[in-house]
Amino acid sequence: MKKFAIVAGAASLLLALAACQSKTPTPSGSGKSASLMAMETVAIAAHKCWFAARDPAFKAYRMANELNSFSGTPRFLLVPAKNYEGKPLLVVQATGNSSRVDVFGPLMGEPLGARIGADIGRWAAGNDDCGGTA
Repeated sequence: MKKFAIVAGAASLLLALAACQSKTPTPSGSGKSASLMAMETVAIAAHKCWFAARDPAFKAYRMANELNSFSGTPRFLLVPAKNYEGKPLLVVQATGNSSRVDVFGPLMGEPLGARIGADIGRWAAGNDDCGGTA
């Protein structure tokens, strides 16, 4: 019973803290932050151009979406195809109410990194074209 009281107290505290946080107004009427809108655009294009198109350069990877982030950092990861829970090889994220998309991870140091950077930059700017690479 004591554990239940502790868990209930912790849950109440978290709810109280969440209620006290101020809401950041968003520029769109959708209720989505700029970072989430930017990441949705980039993630959809990445999926379309890299995975749905079966681009051979990305055959060894799988995409792990984490767009529904309560931390204010929507992101997606590229992980090894045969080890979905493995260490991320690429992180693509935006933070807070910024539409700036950051890209980092070991894949950026590989030959594929230049293409990844160009694709993400193009998509973050609003051009969802696959760039003729798929």
